[in-house]
Amino acid sequence: MSHPDFRVGGKVFATMGYPRAGWAMVKLTPEDQAAFVGMRPNVFVAVKGKWGEKGCTNIILVRATVPPVRAALRAAYDVVDAKRTRHKKTGGRAA
Repeated sequence: MSHPDFRVGGKVFATMGYPRAGWAMVKLTPEDQAAFVGMRPNVFVAVKGKWGEKGCTNIILVRATVPPVRAALRAAYDVVDAKRTRHKKTGGRAA
């Protein structure tokens, strides 16, 4: 895909332009997703299907302000970094 993305340790935690221009996507936990969607349902929207069930969340950028987007990006970074760190510590085995 040709979407600009943000990575930690080679793993994507956010993308721009998904599913279309003016939108972004962050990889949250399902719990974080529920909190962000509950806080700003006009800005944060669960991605459709299995990805959304796992926490992937769209951001409608034109409706967004910096503080909640910054918080969502930080949460997504932490989720992916924690998974990466856990994977590294266990040598690729499930922790």
